[in-house]
Amino acid sequence: SLSLSLSLSLPPNSSYFPVPILQNGTKLTCEPPRGLRANVSRSLDLMIDIEGLGDFEGCAKPLPWKKLVIGLCFLHGIILERMKFGPLGFNIKYPFNDTDMETCIVMLRLFLDERPDIPWDAIEYLNGMINYGGRVTDDWDRRCLQAIIRIFILPEALEVGYVYSASGVYYPPEPC
Repeated sequence: SLSLSLSLSLPPNSSYFPVPILQNGTKLTCEPPRGLRANVSRSLDLMIDIEGLGDFEGCAKPLPWKKLVIGLCFLHGIILERMKFGPLGFNIKYPFNDTDMETCIVMLRLFLDERPDIPWDAIEYLNGMINYGGRVTDDWDRRCLQAIIRIFILPEALEVGYVYSASGVYYPPEPC
């Protein structure tokens, strides 16, 4: 949460700074997004801001890159949404943040650019056990996280018509 506040080097009990100014002051905050759509959209914006990663055509495998990045953005959005539900989302509150997603995206790009095939097991392990999973201490939370990752990071995600949800509302983009 980004805050803008008045920063003065005054002693804590200053008699010459008027209290009503502090009481009537305005505090600006940047709240985290609410809802899956807002989280995914924010994740995509962050991904595009990472230098060199917003260029889908610069990758050695542009179609898998596009679909898997969207999958990672959905994954990150779902993890952030689950955290809002407290113990119903995860048994323990974990400090997941945007750098977890950035690391996953950077590593995905390296795998796609430097390997002739896509190492699905390595990508799943890296995301589920190291990047996001490195923070997870509860075995049930780790199993839940692995199950969520298997929805987004799998060979079927590259096929035309693959959907992330049973309703068919969420899906990776088609080639264009």
